[in-house]
Amino acid sequence: MKTWFITGVSSGFGREMATRLLSRGDRVAGTIRRAGSAGDLRDRLWLRQLDVTDLPLVREVVDAAFAELGRIDVVVMNAGYGLFGAAEEVSDEQVRHQLDTNLLGSIQTARAALPHLRAQGGGRLIQLSSVAGLTAFPGASIYHASKWGVEGFIEALAGEVAPFGIGVTLVEPGGARTEFARGSLRTGTPLSAYDNTPAAFVRGLRDGSVEIPGDPGEYAARVIASADVEPAPLRLVLGDDSYAGVTAALRNRLAGVEA
Repeated sequence: MKTWFITGVSSGFGREMATRLLSRGDRVAGTIRRAGSAGDLRDRLWLRQLDVTDLPLVREVVDAAFAELGRIDVVVMNAGYGLFGAAEEVSDEQVRHQLDTNLLGSIQTARAALPHLRAQGGGRLIQLSSVAGLTAFPGASIYHASKWGVEGFIEALAGEVAPFGIGVTLVEPGGARTEFARGSLRTGTPLSAYDNTPAAFVRGLRDGSVEIPGDPGEYAARVIASADVEPAPLRLVLGDDSYAGVTAALRNRLAGVEA
């Protein structure tokens, strides 16, 4: 039995993971942004309300989880959302909130957990990234900025904490049938100049005309299983679309470098 700390358990991958972990007998500490949003999970886990953009509160909640539960084996930085639209279609406030949530929220969660993981002699950090952390598509520039940023942070962090027995994994799923496209996706104000351009693809996500292939339950199971793999895999690319996108992007980048 392991004890897990997961940010954002009210929906999506966080909820899938929490449900599976509780079903197999693990202990789960979870956070939710909106009060009352964890539904039937509320009475089955250690739960706190947390907006990860509140950096002091992130540290307070992580400290409380370790204090009350003792050893926590796996810390999962899952909370986040997607901001889509061309760079000039989104507002300054939207840009800041995207980076505060996806990048700074994850950084602070990891930083808050590290003293505890070192003190207990090890553990695992798992960061939910995305295919968007290694690829770049028009219409998602700010979302890519948040995911590329967290990828750089986590990859460097892995080398920093390896001497303390702390494993680190980046999870890079492709599309999945979660609430992401309907409820966790935010957009800028469309400009007619971008109609019928590559940056307009997000409008198809909103109206449901773009098919999203991945099974979130299967992905959650793979993430859970990765916590038992030694040494920790630095990357876990999930889904045929993610694998195809990541490998094509890396080949194109290498070709550009070699040229």
